[in-house]
Amino acid sequence: MYRMHFLKWLYPGMKLKRWLLLFSLGVIAASLGLAIVFNYKYIGVVEETIFRMVYRTTGKYYYTVTTLVGIGIFSLGLTVMTLATRQIIRSVISVVVPEGPDKLVEIIFQKRKLNRGPTIAVIGGGTGLSVLLRGIKSVTSNITAIVTVADDGGSSGRLREDLGIIPPGDLRNCLVALADTEPLMEKLFQHRFGGAGDLAGHNFGNLFIAAMTEVLGDVELALKESSKVLAVRGQVLPSSTETIRLVAEMADGTFVEGESQIPLAGKPIKRVFTRPVDAPPVASALEAIGEADACILGPGSLYTSVLPNLLVGGVADALRESQAVKIYICNVMTQPGETDGYTASQHVRAILDHAGPGVIDYVVVNVQDVAPALREVYARQGAYPVLADLEALEGLGVKVLKANLISETNLVRHDPVKLSRTIMAMVYKLKASSERMKLLDYYLIAEQIKDLKDDNR
Repeated sequence: MYRMHFLKWLYPGMKLKRWLLLFSLGVIAASLGLAIVFNYKYIGVVEETIFRMVYRTTGKYYYTVTTLVGIGIFSLGLTVMTLATRQIIRSVISVVVPEGPDKLVEIIFQKRKLNRGPTIAVIGGGTGLSVLLRGIKSVTSNITAIVTVADDGGSSGRLREDLGIIPPGDLRNCLVALADTEPLMEKLFQHRFGGAGDLAGHNFGNLFIAAMTEVLGDVELALKESSKVLAVRGQVLPSSTETIRLVAEMADGTFVEGESQIPLAGKPIKRVFTRPVDAPPVASALEAIGEADACILGPGSLYTSVLPNLLVGGVADALRESQAVKIYICNVMTQPGETDGYTASQHVRAILDHAGPGVIDYVVVNVQDVAPALREVYARQGAYPVLADLEALEGLGVKVLKANLISETNLVRHDPVKLSRTIMAMVYKLKASSERMKLLDYYLIAEQIKDLKDDNR
């Protein structure tokens, strides 16, 4: 079987045979040159021929001539081998990477660099999660995005009801955010059909994932294959493959069902829960949490993007048991109908009330001022900057990291570069500190063993 695969390199049109032949001739010449230089016994005939040719030409014997000829032949062989190798590499690169060798070097460097990055598990949904992923993918490719499946609005909601699949919208956004592909492919996956027919309002990426799920019969496999199409760095996983319905109990005792309907109720939220309450988690998502150097919650809608993941059975427990540092990225602005008037500590308290203690170690809060003009625009929509009440946060038993995180555009959102730099700087610092602590533990254990041995003596 291996021989058959090797013979494929000799197929017509590969443009490799001539260079492989030239490389072989170079090997032969180099070997012959070395044999002559070291006076290998079977090369005596060649040496004698060289001596006779030199004697006939000059009338004298030069005993160093064979060494010089051998070095010359060896050098010629190396030159031929180098030329052939260069042409083979060029022939392969011209097909695999049409952009040229410079692009290949860049790809190799990026792959090597990103593969050595820390292992990150990001939990959430919505546009906030996509913003974070766009920044982090430039630092590490060891990323797992664990995405909510409670969405029931828009194209995702229609596909969910029509096909009985988990909503693909947030999954699609994360795939595109982690993609290392051409802008046209990204534009295609985000394209939304217009018109007034059955396709109106549907997103091509959603339809693609839905089709892959039906063809392969498994949504995880569908996401894996879709990741290959988009050249995704890392992996995207749903928190559950169960079709989950999100339900909110309001402060007045009423209940609102449906992720898209909860913010429209316009009432303070007491708690949220899922139906079914015992939705099974995706095993690979739990594994990713357990193996991560850092687990990041958010940014994103508190009750409809972040918490639905933690309500899936086993996810909150996996977070508690994980040795990773747990970081919550607090939203920059309040969300009308969901977190009206919430401070940063109220965001954290809501998570702890639903998921229990031990799921957050650090909270990242924005302290950058929002431009007055943007404040006015958002105020008309009922949204205001989230107050970073630091003392109240620390009172909840979490550490606080303050940073300037806002992008300076016509929207008040996290800047992907600022956010990823802040998060990754923290992760590298904490990882280095953890390694030092491990070394200290090993040292203390070694000292204890030594003391025990001394006592036994």
